[in-house]
Amino acid sequence: MKRALITGITGQDGSYLAELLLEKGYQVFGLARRESWFRHNNASHLADRITVLFGDVSDGVDIASALSDAKPDEVYNLASQSRPGESWARAPETLQVNGLAAIRLFEAVRHNFPNCRVYHASSSEMFGRACVSPQNESTSFNPVNPYAAAKVYAHQMGKIYRESYGLFIASGILFNHESERRPLHFLTQKVAYGAACAGLGIMNSPDLNEVGRPIVEGGRLALGNLAIARDWGYAGDFVHAMWLILQQEHADDFVIGTGELHSLQDLCETAYRSVGKDWRDSVVSDPAFVRPLESGQTLADPSKARLQLGWQPAWSFDDMVRAMVAAQTIRLKASSPRMS
Repeated sequence: MKRALITGITGQDGSYLAELLLEKGYQVFGLARRESWFRHNNASHLADRITVLFGDVSDGVDIASALSDAKPDEVYNLASQSRPGESWARAPETLQVNGLAAIRLFEAVRHNFPNCRVYHASSSEMFGRACVSPQNESTSFNPVNPYAAAKVYAHQMGKIYRESYGLFIASGILFNHESERRPLHFLTQKVAYGAACAGLGIMNSPDLNEVGRPIVEGGRLALGNLAIARDWGYAGDFVHAMWLILQQEHADDFVIGTGELHSLQDLCETAYRSVGKDWRDSVVSDPAFVRPLESGQTLADPSKARLQLGWQPAWSFDDMVRAMVAAQTIRLKASSPRMS
């Protein structure tokens, strides 16, 4: 039986990956902070099927202890400060978690488990204001926020450790991937939540945004730059790509995305249409939610993943968005029995 260690197991990707590995017969270990594990999280339903190891991914001793306890064949490094927008206010923490923590993991593997295979989660945010579109594994990085800069550092160090020490360290350059398990502070989940509120006739939502106001206030959902466009895929598809990357003969880096570009307006239109509403009646742009620097048009060229991994997404953009709105509708009804 293969053994796998997942950092960030309480997050969206970590929970989907744990489910996938369990289905494939792995013994799964997850590294999590106590405060994250003992409140409801995305992996709570797996508590009796996985082994949770407590520690902080930023602490080298905790990482080494987790590796010693798990003795993994595969490590999936998914832990991160995952919000590019928030990285402006938390730049030092973002560097610690997204950059230096990865190096501590690589070091612990090098000294103690050199035959272990490591997957590292890189990000399309690294391309920033890319000079070419779509982006592939050869496209130059041009980060425009602290999150992306830290990700570039960890990604490049992964390649250096791979080439210098012969370690199996492979990275997935992940484009935007969403699901019903995204926290509410993520853009796509805000839109799904706003659409669900519109469908239920909720004028002032019970949940708050990052500035402490209702996400939907006076029937309006406030977002940032409505002109942005992204390559959005489904998280369940992306974790399958992660697993495939570690099953290859040689370690390598792969762009993982759908190859389809959708604007934020497309996202809003699809979400609100699923509840019979026109997004233009409910969505407004608020300068408070506009980043100091915005990434350019990020669109994946996943040709290498399709050819070498045999991977392609199973979920369509429309199906993903509708599923997210449906999940938020169910949640809101459950929290307000009068709506049931």
